[in-house]
Amino acid sequence: MHRKADHRVPVLIVGGSLVGLSMSLFLGRLGVPHLLVERHSGTSIHPRGRGNNVRTMELFRVAGAEPAIKAAASLLADNHGILQTPTLVGDAGEWLFKEIDPGGGLARFSPTAWCLCSQNDLEPVLLDTARELGGDLRYSHELETFEQDAHGVTAVVRDRTTDERLTVHADHLVAADGPRSPVRERLGIGQSGPGDLFANVSVTFRSARLAEVVGDRRFICCYLTNPEADGALLPVDNKERWVFHAPWHPEHGETLEEFTEERLGRHIALAVGVPGLDVEITGMASWRAAERVADTYSAGRVFLAGDSAHEMSPTGAFGSNTGIQDAHNLAWKLAAVHQGWAGPGLLGTYDTERRPVALATSARASARSVEHAHPGFAPAPGVGGAKRGGILNVVLGYHYPHGAVLGADPDQPVVPDAVDLTGRPGTRAPHLWLRRAGERVSTLDLYERSLVLLTDAPDDAGWHTAARRIAEADGIPLDAYRIGPGADADLTYDDDTTDWARLHGVTADGAVLVRPDGFVAWRTPNAAPDPEGVLREVLRTLLRTG
Repeated sequence: MHRKADHRVPVLIVGGSLVGLSMSLFLGRLGVPHLLVERHSGTSIHPRGRGNNVRTMELFRVAGAEPAIKAAASLLADNHGILQTPTLVGDAGEWLFKEIDPGGGLARFSPTAWCLCSQNDLEPVLLDTARELGGDLRYSHELETFEQDAHGVTAVVRDRTTDERLTVHADHLVAADGPRSPVRERLGIGQSGPGDLFANVSVTFRSARLAEVVGDRRFICCYLTNPEADGALLPVDNKERWVFHAPWHPEHGETLEEFTEERLGRHIALAVGVPGLDVEITGMASWRAAERVADTYSAGRVFLAGDSAHEMSPTGAFGSNTGIQDAHNLAWKLAAVHQGWAGPGLLGTYDTERRPVALATSARASARSVEHAHPGFAPAPGVGGAKRGGILNVVLGYHYPHGAVLGADPDQPVVPDAVDLTGRPGTRAPHLWLRRAGERVSTLDLYERSLVLLTDAPDDAGWHTAARRIAEADGIPLDAYRIGPGADADLTYDDDTTDWARLHGVTADGAVLVRPDGFVAWRTPNAAPDPEGVLREVLRTLLRTG
């Protein structure tokens, strides 16, 4: 059938994997109607993309999905670190790192933590939560064509089950349609970077005996380095379900057909160090690691997010996390424009902010693959030569030197050498435990549906009063909180050693403006003669309404 029907929606999302589902979740939380189409019949069935970093978990926490995600991740809750060893027999090898958060130092920076939840477990949680929020998510639906003009995007979507076609009119289109993005290709957007790095065949298998060999080593991943059978082993349930990534060398003429179940079973047994190990292959999928970033993240009313915008080496789990954070950055900006409290120019800051993060992060991912000697990766000269070091500064400490921020330092690197979350514009706002009506909350819990102005209690400098007046007069979602120990505070301290102003780099007469995505948009260390005038001009510039 080829019956056409009109469907009008503010945002059309193409792609229903982790990034597309996250976009749906975030838009749903912000009250933006949308339609998501995904060509596959359902969520991922392969356990991959398991490392959800602390910044991603902060976003899922604020969006209300964290408890369900942790429940879905319970089987791997005690798995930490990466082991590198020539065999799992005995106690050979070394830990590249044994704990994600040794000493518990992460608690100073965040109210949450890393979470090991495989893609096949995470996607159903995101799907259910997005639908509960009113999202229209349609699987077995494929984007066929789209056109855009000054007024919107017109797309034709085919139901792959019935062959019916639906004409969708959207204000904006978000392409989360993977590394070979048809949308990006249709737009003619090029890519930059070294390109393909290495290829693997990912195998799911069952083995009852392997758990005895692994013993009490609860790793996230184990790099097995036997030169005759190298690869990466990942637990699925720590009992009998496992994943193995076997190096594949198409550049040497090796074909996928050569990866028979018999060959893979022998390879896994030899890699583990147990000849004759029981290996029952249950699934197989090939994938290629690459380092590429799109030359632009948008064209008119169409935006790229996730793998359509950037590809990264899997070491460090940077790729999917960067994509989810793309979606979060874009979602509040789409909501602001759709709801009329920001000008369309705000959407241009998506590329300005997120593309430099992808460039820096993808280079770090390749460098980490070199550092960890990822099986199958033989880097070409100049690839993977970026600065090495810690991971927290990459996942939590990145900042936006330009974009929807005022007063950011353009000379600071996008990814700093250390985590410096001290309230500087363009950085993620500091985490601080406070009390609101007796309930313990993190400052990060305040940032989602509105701009937030933090000031001292009482409101001697007038910033709080100014924010309340502007929100009421201009219809801008702007919440204002006075922080302090007294009865006049909206938020009180959780302990006696806290000083919110010092933590945010201002005085008691200053103010800090935080965006809905938790990034500091602007701050002023001191009072001003006309706080309402100053704040109104800041908002006009920030939201591109002038």
